[in-house]
Amino acid sequence: MSDSVLLQEEETLARFQALVQEGSAEIPKAELEVLVAAYAKLLKNLSRLIRISDKNEQRLQSISDELEIEKKKMEGIADQLSRYLPKQIYEAVFSGDRTLEIKTQRKLLTVFFSDIQGFTHTSSQLQPETLTHYINKYFSELSAIAGKYGATIDKFIGDAMMAFFGDPHTRGEKADALACVQMAFEMQTRLSQLNAEWRDEGLQYPFITRIGINTGWCNVGNFGSADRMSYTIIGGEVNLAARIESSCEPGGVLVSADTYALVRDYFEAEERELLTLKGIARPVQTYAIRRPYEAGHAPERPIDLSIPGHDALRIDPPALTMPQRLTLIENLKRAARQLEGNDHEHD
Repeated sequence: MSDSVLLQEEETLARFQALVQEGSAEIPKAELEVLVAAYAKLLKNLSRLIRISDKNEQRLQSISDELEIEKKKMEGIADQLSRYLPKQIYEAVFSGDRTLEIKTQRKLLTVFFSDIQGFTHTSSQLQPETLTHYINKYFSELSAIAGKYGATIDKFIGDAMMAFFGDPHTRGEKADALACVQMAFEMQTRLSQLNAEWRDEGLQYPFITRIGINTGWCNVGNFGSADRMSYTIIGGEVNLAARIESSCEPGGVLVSADTYALVRDYFEAEERELLTLKGIARPVQTYAIRRPYEAGHAPERPIDLSIPGHDALRIDPPALTMPQRLTLIENLKRAARQLEGNDHEHD
């Protein structure tokens, strides 16, 4: 706003002042002087109010600009914090749905552990920059798949990853367990592709991953102190998942009997011998996941690959473990691309 809006009032005042100077007989001079003086006072007050309003408007705009800067700064900080917290917990905290207090509850969860076989040796053979590049790529791929299935990523421990299903949101114990096993199978499928790509890049030590899964009752929530806390899970069933993972074959997915009971209609698995695990009082029954069931659960038959002029190659799918199956699938895909002359598309 500007004093220019008072231009008409100023012109009117000037006319009144001219009339006073002329001493018009139609308007008593004294009365006209009073009116002019009153109008001049009103005009002065209005002009002062406009200037105050202009200053307040500028001040409010300045405050608004500062608030916008602070808002962007806080959004940036929140975005950075979101990378250190499980996505579900970050969203719950910032939406006000979850309080920051030391509090836990007992819930039925499906727990996931993974690690890389021989990672200590692998890390000692690679330059730090090379190792950092591949391990970050590795975890980025696993995290993307975990996000797709709705897993709560608890933490990364060196080359290991811990995640779970069932808190802060659950779709039911069966759906949680199924999502976890589907996630694990897709992770191993993707890693078989990545290892083939990385081998072509010159990486001599593939990241062969073991995955263990268990379903059971755990304590979940905020653990720690009033000054520093961590959202995590604890309990014997968590330890069991970690022990199962350490007993898994490289490149495979090993699940407990409790998990398998929830997913047996969706995945073919091989029953393994009872395990005696450190820190677990009872023998543990586990199942090695082989493949998802197709519609109708049709039994697999041997596959004969006949090539003129060469000995026939027979593949017996039922005899293949999941790691062998995934490796064979990737190798056959790569062989097909090479035969078609399209292998450069994946370089």
